[in-house]
Amino acid sequence: MGRCVLLFLLLGFLMSGVAIPLPPALRALSNVRLSTSFTSLPSGDMEHSIRYVQQKVDHFGFKTDRTFKQRYLIADKHWKRDGGSILFYTGNEGDIVWICNNTGFMWDVAEELKAMLVFAEHRYYGKSLPFGANSFKDSKHMNFLTSEQALADFAQLIRHLKRTNPGADNQPVIAVGGSYGGMLAAWLRMKYPHMVVGALAASAPIWQFEDIVPCGVFMKIVTTDFRKNDPDCSESIRRSWDAMNRFSRTGAGLRWLSEALQLCTPLTSSQDVQHLKDWISETWVNLAVVDYPYEANFLQPLPAWPVKEACQYLKNPGVSDTQLLQNIFQALNVYYNYSGQAICLNMSETSTSSMGHLSWSYQACTEMVVPFCSNGFDDMFEPHTWDLKKFSDDCFNLWGVKPRPSWITTMYGGKNINSHTNIIFSNGDLDPWSGGGVTKNITDTLVAITIREAAHHLDLRANNAFDPMSVQLARSLEVKYMKQWIRDFYSSLRKKH
Repeated sequence: MGRCVLLFLLLGFLMSGVAIPLPPALRALSNVRLSTSFTSLPSGDMEHSIRYVQQKVDHFGFKTDRTFKQRYLIADKHWKRDGGSILFYTGNEGDIVWICNNTGFMWDVAEELKAMLVFAEHRYYGKSLPFGANSFKDSKHMNFLTSEQALADFAQLIRHLKRTNPGADNQPVIAVGGSYGGMLAAWLRMKYPHMVVGALAASAPIWQFEDIVPCGVFMKIVTTDFRKNDPDCSESIRRSWDAMNRFSRTGAGLRWLSEALQLCTPLTSSQDVQHLKDWISETWVNLAVVDYPYEANFLQPLPAWPVKEACQYLKNPGVSDTQLLQNIFQALNVYYNYSGQAICLNMSETSTSSMGHLSWSYQACTEMVVPFCSNGFDDMFEPHTWDLKKFSDDCFNLWGVKPRPSWITTMYGGKNINSHTNIIFSNGDLDPWSGGGVTKNITDTLVAITIREAAHHLDLRANNAFDPMSVQLARSLEVKYMKQWIRDFYSSLRKKH
């Protein structure tokens, strides 16, 4: 697995400005991020209060009573005590204030649903640190970082909300989340159906585990996104790897490559070249994930339809190695220098610091084991096989733990989920994560919404004039289901009284 090409965000973990070295294989796969992307609303429309609740560090043991403060945000401008609802965002791998300030859908529908908005921070992210500054010290301190513990936090927080907000005790709660947060929203409904009446799981790859879907499906979708814009685009990228390999054989070639790509740090070894190729691969992945129909500023400032913008430089795969790699540089600039302010390209900076890269590396090494591979034929990437043993060894060297690849499907059912109800699974057809998502209805109440011309949970972003009609219709349908859940809740409540 040492040549895994999927570096989804950072190639090295950063914590308080200190680089945490990782083995190359683990550095690659443990950064397979379930990235969260949103549109910002004007700050005046997003007023919220910051609160904390005491949570048990371990919900499932009785040996320790140690607690920590979990941060959550509340916005109740449009909340009605009479006939209202609670939209509960199941926080994922990032700072919850950053998530709140960059989301849109929940704010757009709050008035229509008479909803209190709650954004719950995931343990070990942002300021919700069970052991404070020592939370990342070692695997003993990280041992309580699991999706099960996070779901228990959310369930306890919902109980707390109903006790401390007069009028909320007899109101329906709907879980909302995107990507890993979408997985958590679905799993919260599955595990605590008495706590939430339904869930919107946007771009939630709950089947991207074990052998449920082929390990190469993700990279195939990335390639399809580029090929749709121009078949020569994906072919140019496919040919670029060998061109880099040829230049990397000599010191002069490494110097030329460093200068042609305007790298901040010159290449000096074959290891540096592999790092370069991983970083470039990650760039193509990120462009596909955030291929939105308007300018956006999440991972990087980007133009509308950034894949199309990048592909305009990659229309001729038959040029010389020199010209091909110069074209690759121009395409990379779409992602790293759209603002025109970068003086060089830094291979260690690809995403926001608001994401908890260190915490996610531990989760990827324990239960969030997502197999990835590529073969260079069905996709535009260098061939890479999934090697669980190598991955496991790297995890053990880093954290002293071994991954349990079967645990997620054991806990949450894999494809055997038809006994559950009231979950919306939405996926954009441009989103590489859709390959591990639910894209067909399972039952009348486990429904799939596929959104044409949509990248990673575009439906959770704020309304935008450039949104395709498909995402507008998807949001309308999502709200329709939510209203039905709310009506059913109140109807059932009246019958009880």
